[in-house]
Amino acid sequence: MTTPDPVLGFMTKMADLGGVVVQDQPKLDLDLYLQNYAGRTRFDRLLHIGKTSVYLCVDALRAAVIEAKKGHNVMCYIEALQCLMEAAPHVPEAQRDLDWIHKTEAENKAETARLENELKGYTNNLIKESIRMGNEDLGKHFEDIGKLKEATDAYTRMRHDVSTTKHIRDCGKHLVNVSLQLRDFKSVLSSVSMLASAQASNNEESMKSHTVIGSLLAHLGLGNFEEAVKELLGANFNESPTTYNHMASPNDIAIYGGLLALATMDREKLQAQVLEHQAFRIFLEHEPHIRKAIGFFVGARYSSCLSILEASRPDFLLDIHLQKHVPVIFAKIRSKCIVQYFVPFSCVALETLDAAFASPGTSVVHEVAEKIRDGSLKARIDAKEKLLVAVEPDSRESMQSNALKVARLYEKQAKERLRRMSLVVSGLGVVDVKKATSADPGAPPVDEAWFDEMSDTHVGYPGTVVA
Repeated sequence: MTTPDPVLGFMTKMADLGGVVVQDQPKLDLDLYLQNYAGRTRFDRLLHIGKTSVYLCVDALRAAVIEAKKGHNVMCYIEALQCLMEAAPHVPEAQRDLDWIHKTEAENKAETARLENELKGYTNNLIKESIRMGNEDLGKHFEDIGKLKEATDAYTRMRHDVSTTKHIRDCGKHLVNVSLQLRDFKSVLSSVSMLASAQASNNEESMKSHTVIGSLLAHLGLGNFEEAVKELLGANFNESPTTYNHMASPNDIAIYGGLLALATMDREKLQAQVLEHQAFRIFLEHEPHIRKAIGFFVGARYSSCLSILEASRPDFLLDIHLQKHVPVIFAKIRSKCIVQYFVPFSCVALETLDAAFASPGTSVVHEVAEKIRDGSLKARIDAKEKLLVAVEPDSRESMQSNALKVARLYEKQAKERLRRMSLVVSGLGVVDVKKATSADPGAPPVDEAWFDEMSDTHVGYPGTVVA
């Protein structure tokens, strides 16, 4: 299949702007892929695929234009249209629909004025519940037409007039959705905390998917891979995908959780917390290749694990949340595979490592040397014999080091005890005024009583009794 010149020119422009361009043909079916999502994320994912995949560029951009015209967001339509006009100027969807643009802008302007006037009336009448509903309606309208900053302001004002736990949940849900669209992941975590507190106070399980998936996407966006896995695997939710498909799909949860678990967990934890996790296994059924890759890693078949992941790399790069993290995640998984491969052996031939991990005509020597330098691999390279030899720790040196460490600690503690005794003898100790005034009038001062007691029993080190 030859790629048209306009598509190549458009992709070259995207690459020059710092975008990722995927030349390989992905495995995903665009129509089936879109069925898993609803709301704004459908358009965002289509536009992202159109700007990334050479093979799916035209189809994704055409679908993005059609998706934009189903709503009221004129800016989304114009953005997708401009991309399509550059990539495929002769397709019918690439023709600017000025009538739709003018009509939609007029409707949006009229609806905004109506909702703002209603809210002013509610505010003047000081009807708290009506003010809350007015801000919520205005926020939904701004979110629908693409004015996300204004939507955030409206939902924030809505928070001041909430009166029930349900209102708090609704407010938190709206703020999570808008913050995800803005890619403001710190605000997502803040809104998730609001949702979690409302859920805990009311024992409400129906919003758990929003807290879990919101936290997962936020931590993933911030690069906190361990926290993302912890949030996902630490929760059990069995809600229908239709309750959270505006954020992610079950396939996404399996991919995100599986890749991040491979990047951050050892084999024992992967077996116990991922493969044997009853709730997460349901998600893994949607992506059997991820489950297979985890199984290969747990079974010490590291090259097979990496092969499966590399075959799916083009699909991972088309994911709007995962794309920028793919190189880092894959590097972490590959590093773990090399280190774990060497664990059972005292020495391994470099040829064996090349056969397991290197692509044809290349070597992993430089990669192994880098891991030795950063301390992740306890070994040395025998360049003469072409071996990777494990470095055994010197037990005598370790014992002597620990003994010296304990001796220095004991010496420090002894000096501190002697210093305290000297301060007490000199009358420089700090006396608790309340205890001193409430004591028996005939009893000696607190300092002297403490010293007399100590002098009768212990002097210096604990356990040393003076006859």
